Amino acid sequence: MSADAGATPLAKPALRNARREHIPLAIFYMVASGLVFACSSAASKWLVQSYPLGEVLFTRTLTSLIALSLFILPAAGLSVYRTQRLGAHAVRACSQAGSQSLLLVAFSLMPLAGVTAITFSSPLFATLASAYFLHERVGTARWSVLLIGFVGVLLIAQPGTDSFQIGALFALGNAILFGTVTVGVRGMTNTESTATLTMYQLTLLSCVYAATLPFGFRMPSGFDALVMIGSGLGNGAAQYWWTRAIHLAPTSAVVPFQYLSLVWAMLLGFAVWGDLPTAGLVFGSAIVVASGLFLFWREARRMPAPTEVDA
Repeated sequence: MSADAGATPLAKPALRNARREHIPLAIFYMVASGLVFACSSAASKWLVQSYPLGEVLFTRTLTSLIALSLFILPAAGLSVYRTQRLGAHAVRACSQAGSQSLLLVAFSLMPLAGVTAITFSSPLFATLASAYFLHERVGTARWSVLLIGFVGVLLIAQPGTDSFQIGALFALGNAILFGTVTVGVRGMTNTESTATLTMYQLTLLSCVYAATLPFGFRMPSGFDALVMIGSGLGNGAAQYWWTRAIHLAPTSAVVPFQYLSLVWAMLLGFAVWGDLPTAGLVFGSAIVVASGLFLFWREARRMPAPTEVDA
């Protein structure tokens, strides 16, 4: 998603001409965002063991909103909230609220790396959602990749064995909902800027999670409060870096580096909780990642070559 997604047609050529690709810097931003996302997820997994789910999500989202507002509002002002698609923003926020809630439940029930690996199956479900909501054609190749990717998810979850991870069901629910969120955002970028999408997302999610506080709230200790704030700041920074990476380079050039998050998750899981990756996790993750990369590669090949104006 580029920052000029909401510009007028006359303004787009000027903005695109001013844009300069910087692939090495974009890769750095993508790797950094993956590392910080993994750290923020680890902090959330640690916090949800002691604090209500809604409280953890509220503090993380509100902190991200405040941090990004300091960057976005001075330049755009309140006009960033100007939209003709309020209903679409609300539906997206509901889907994302459910997605993030399922994600934190999964974190509380299974290792960090396992949840992260299953989350990477979201592009597969985004393909299905695109076929249903955007009426995109899903050919034999993509159906095959979907089935193969789901086999990877099954290897991670290990259904039918004593080691079945019940948290995998919540992680899978998160992946499905996140896939629909991805499709929703793709459909909104024709009229909405990145700033508008980000501010509506964080504002509406903060309101949703604030409504859960009366049902469960525990005053955090000084250290835990710092962890909550740090998780929110990290989440906001990672979101900004991820968006910046997409802006500086073609998606196909930087998205593969997003999968390094799985490496960070495995290292953090071992360092904090002593989680050792199982054979099912390693092989299942490899299948899920390979399926996602194939989809990105295939979509990149199908995209028309950029014109001189688009460079």
